[in-house]
Amino acid sequence: MATIKIHSCTTFIILLLVAQNSILSDSKTLESDIIVLQSIKQSIDPNSITPNSFLNTWNFKNDPCETTGIHFLGILCTIPETINSSSRVTAIDLEGDGLEGFLTPILGNLTELTLLNLKKNRFRGPIPNSVTNLKRLTRLLLSDNFFSGSIPSGFSTLKRLETIDLSLNRLSGSIPTSISSFRGLNQLTMSNNAFSGKIPNLRGLWQLNSLDLSSNQLYGNLPQLPTNLKSLSLAHNLLSGHVLSINRLRKLNTLDLSDNRLSGSINQEIFKLHDLTFVNVSSNVFTTIEVAKMANKPSQLRAIEAQNNRIRGHLPLNLISYENLNSVNLGHNLFRGVIPKEYGRGWRSLFLDYNFLEGKLPLGFRSGGRTRGSLAHNCLNCPNQVEICGGGQRPPSECIAHDHDV
Repeated sequence: MATIKIHSCTTFIILLLVAQNSILSDSKTLESDIIVLQSIKQSIDPNSITPNSFLNTWNFKNDPCETTGIHFLGILCTIPETINSSSRVTAIDLEGDGLEGFLTPILGNLTELTLLNLKKNRFRGPIPNSVTNLKRLTRLLLSDNFFSGSIPSGFSTLKRLETIDLSLNRLSGSIPTSISSFRGLNQLTMSNNAFSGKIPNLRGLWQLNSLDLSSNQLYGNLPQLPTNLKSLSLAHNLLSGHVLSINRLRKLNTLDLSDNRLSGSINQEIFKLHDLTFVNVSSNVFTTIEVAKMANKPSQLRAIEAQNNRIRGHLPLNLISYENLNSVNLGHNLFRGVIPKEYGRGWRSLFLDYNFLEGKLPLGFRSGGRTRGSLAHNCLNCPNQVEICGGGQRPPSECIAHDHDV
């Protein structure tokens, strides 16, 4: 009986292999592409493949590129140019499938791939070095996973990349200087990882619109940056030095440099950038803020976050000339003197708490204006019944001691 069972199992395996080889030989999809797709699925924990996931539709009894309907969702292919040519896989999109596993090392055999989107899964381990073989890749989207290790060597050979998103992973090491060779790159997002070292010169990325390197362990001065940037976030790092290089970014729309070690002056040229709508330079060690008066052309600036610095002097009066400005946070600094009466004209949000401001409250704050925020912990004559004064003021001893220090 045992001999019969062994013979039956052997026969079954042989028949299975013959069937698989038959499928591959009859397929319009290139055989090596099918093998990669099979390896991708085999590298995933079967328990993480839900009935609704795209990967659950990958049934290799069907031809990946020739099948229709509900089979092989998340796959795009080329159309064969001749009867004898094969289809090639050009796109894999498994975003949000909740897949858990590793990325197969033979991924690089998909040499016609232009899109790899594995966002919002639970892939772990390194990004395989073979990814550098994907010379036609234009979008690499691996965010919100558990990838670890460093960026593969030879990454700079992917000259056609337009979008890179490696955010929300566990990647480490330095950002390679060769990254500046991606001349066609529009978006570079590597936030929320453990990258360290200095940011390389990125000025060569002349088509880059969006750069997000926030929440890493990057240090040193601000790098040379592409002049076409519209969105820049370097927040939550260890960057130091001055911010004069920002002045050249004439197309900048949003700027976030918060939670670093930047110092010196928040210079007026930043606020004069015509397209800038949002500035966050909070939680640094800036000591001065310069605000030029906007006279000829209206500013687009809507929000300034500069709290938790060491800014001294009087509140910048010229802020009132920014007609679109509706949110200002200058709290937790060392401002002194009176609050300009113009500040009470109706910004939607104003935080000036934890400074050393003094004198009477401007009339605009007393008359039930629409401004929300806080003037607490200053040296003001701030009536308790006024909502924006809630929280109380500093004791007189702190105010006198500060005056002596000045």
